Amino acid sequence: MGDDLKQKMLSAMTWSTVDRFGQQAVQFVIGLILARLLTPDDYGLIGMVMVFVSLSTALVDGGFGQALIRKQNADETDYNTVFYFNIVISLFLYIILFFLAPFIAIFFNQPQLINISRVIFIAILFNALYLIPVAKMVRNLDYKNGAKINIFSVTCSGIAGVTMAFNGFGVWSLVAQQVLFHFFRMICLHYFVKWKPRAIFSIKVIRNFWSFSINLLGTYILNMIFNYLYILILGKFYPKHEVGYYTQANKLNETTNTSFQSILVGSTYSLLVKIQYDDERFRRIFREIARKISIITFPIMLVLIIVAHPLIYVLLTEKWIAAVPYFQLLCFASLFAPLYGLNISALNSRGKSKITFKLEIIKKALILLSVVICFHFGIIAMLIGYVFSCFIAYIISVLYLKNDLNHYIKNQISDFIGCIGIGIFIAACDFGLSFLIHNNHVLLGTQIVTSGILYILSMKLFYSELYNQVLEVISGKLALLKKKMI
Repeated sequence: MGDDLKQKMLSAMTWSTVDRFGQQAVQFVIGLILARLLTPDDYGLIGMVMVFVSLSTALVDGGFGQALIRKQNADETDYNTVFYFNIVISLFLYIILFFLAPFIAIFFNQPQLINISRVIFIAILFNALYLIPVAKMVRNLDYKNGAKINIFSVTCSGIAGVTMAFNGFGVWSLVAQQVLFHFFRMICLHYFVKWKPRAIFSIKVIRNFWSFSINLLGTYILNMIFNYLYILILGKFYPKHEVGYYTQANKLNETTNTSFQSILVGSTYSLLVKIQYDDERFRRIFREIARKISIITFPIMLVLIIVAHPLIYVLLTEKWIAAVPYFQLLCFASLFAPLYGLNISALNSRGKSKITFKLEIIKKALILLSVVICFHFGIIAMLIGYVFSCFIAYIISVLYLKNDLNHYIKNQISDFIGCIGIGIFIAACDFGLSFLIHNNHVLLGTQIVTSGILYILSMKLFYSELYNQVLEVISGKLALLKKKMI
């Protein structure tokens, strides 16, 4: 990897890490407070409408964001055309959803969803107004300002939500938190990027982007629908507190899984685009990224599965303990999600959005089949089916990547197999502690410390080169910080 490209990749991943963990740290504190002030019913109500927000957000972007990032010589005509197109689509969707709100309430048999929906859908309009600044930041690998903006937006919207919850606004605290996050993000992105729209529009730009974007749009839509599939099923056929348990479990899982996707996978797309035509270099960098993803994600996800009970008991209190098996199964399903996301990112960066769309169709078909088979056996059975569907989808993505990049399957497996072994060893030790310690607070603390020590020792013993690289980066950052303080 060239020094300049390597430095850019390191900087992108560093600031993506700051971004995600900064956001998660704030959301962690906010979430702890809100989980104590609000009820599973409140989370169930917000979970029912978020599928429509997420789906609309995907439709507004339409895959044009990644198309702009991928285009080597994007100009003002491209940016302005996509900007106005996004605004028109967002207004169209908001109007439709505004009038569909009563039918959403009828579907879930929750009359209060009418007003909740109409307010929370405002976030769709804000989202459309900041998509171009986001694309410009990613193109320039400016993850530093992106981190500042996201952390600020999460903090301000979180404070507003907590303040409302303290004053007894219930589910409206969560509604305000969602809408204000997008509002603050919109304001800050335009302030940092300094981009102003001009009166330019070309239908030719839409046509040129369409062949690439349509497949991404299909992928986004499938992802959004199936990400909320179980919420739709629970909301329709189960009490709303069950939706709340699943929503909270899924939120906890996404705290780690989405962070990995964003930091380790999301920040690599713009990098891989730059080397998309150099197969040998692409394979080398891809494997380097895959190894780094694996050594981080597998041990953490396997440990989370084991410590789920004391974790939820300590963080969210005993009233959320029914969410434990949901959380464990979602973590199992997420084991290979970062590597699957990396495969998708690699294929998209090489212009193979048609293949990734096909992959998503296969994955969703597997999930739907598992739901049909397991529906009568309950949500736990459906989630077990979801686990197997995700594993099979990852295997298929490996085969597609092999064909496109001529990247041997044995090499892909060798990049993560040792990391799984380390994760299983650490998780087994944590599991053994659960038989010795019965106080949840003490158990969780002991498991975290034990996991940290064993992980560091394993890194030093089996991945000494990466261990030393991390130490050098940390030492360099500390030296720089010390120099600035002096």
